[in-house]
Amino acid sequence: MSQARKSLPVSPAGSIPAPVRIREQERFVILKKLFNSRNGVLGLVITLLVVLLALIGPSIAPYDPLHLNLAIGLQPPSWAHWFGTDEFGRDILSRMLYGVRYALEVGLIADGISLVIGVSLGLVAGYFGGKADALIMRFMDVLLAFPYLLLAMMIVAILGPGLRNAMIAIGIVYIPQYTRLVRGSVLSVRKREFVYASLISGASNWRMMTKHILRNCYSPIIVQATLSFGSAIVETAGLGFLGLGAQPPQPEWGAMLSTGRNFILQAPWITTFPGLGILFTVIGFNLLGDGLRDALDPKS
Repeated sequence: MSQARKSLPVSPAGSIPAPVRIREQERFVILKKLFNSRNGVLGLVITLLVVLLALIGPSIAPYDPLHLNLAIGLQPPSWAHWFGTDEFGRDILSRMLYGVRYALEVGLIADGISLVIGVSLGLVAGYFGGKADALIMRFMDVLLAFPYLLLAMMIVAILGPGLRNAMIAIGIVYIPQYTRLVRGSVLSVRKREFVYASLISGASNWRMMTKHILRNCYSPIIVQATLSFGSAIVETAGLGFLGLGAQPPQPEWGAMLSTGRNFILQAPWITTFPGLGILFTVIGFNLLGDGLRDALDPKS
């Protein structure tokens, strides 16, 4: 027993254990790579600004986003209404500030649905293989056979129009991306030595999948989640533009584009500002995803 204890690496009193120091060094290297990337820093700044506006937007909005005042309808941008007013006299700046929360809610819920289901299916398919792998991947091939927006429209047509159903539809549409990504990562990880060592030590399948394999696949999942966040916002806005997403008078950017398209020549500011909001939000998350991809790449 004494010889076994002598052979174990013992950290000095009060010092940080070696595995903890290694994890801290890895985090430091990842953050350093991220902040050295111009795209990553720019994306992080835009993303933090969007999150900040979602938190404080309703409190700094100058007007009620649902208040109607037909006497000032279709007014161009001015000191009283910085982004102008729509056909019902509603302040577009106020509706934009309230709409930030809808955009982030769409990204979180839609991307969360596809992440949870897609990662679970990919983990099962890659780990067990065989019939489970064939069944799951053939179903993913069926989903991938449809264009994303067309498949989302079909799902919303079944569930009914509305923002909640649009988020569910977009979440289902992006499941195959996560499934294929995680399956490929699991297939490469499960053949490593530590996996065989865990199997020999008697680890259960659940412990193997969650503690050993999934933890070594988090880098591509994080990158995919960041990139899919922006895509979910665009797709949901597209459904809102077609009248299948958020319904008036909700101040959601896609719905604002839909109602403003009838006045695009007479009052172009109604569609310009929601379009810019979607543009900068998606660019921010995409740039952040590019920065994270470079920072988490072990070969870089």
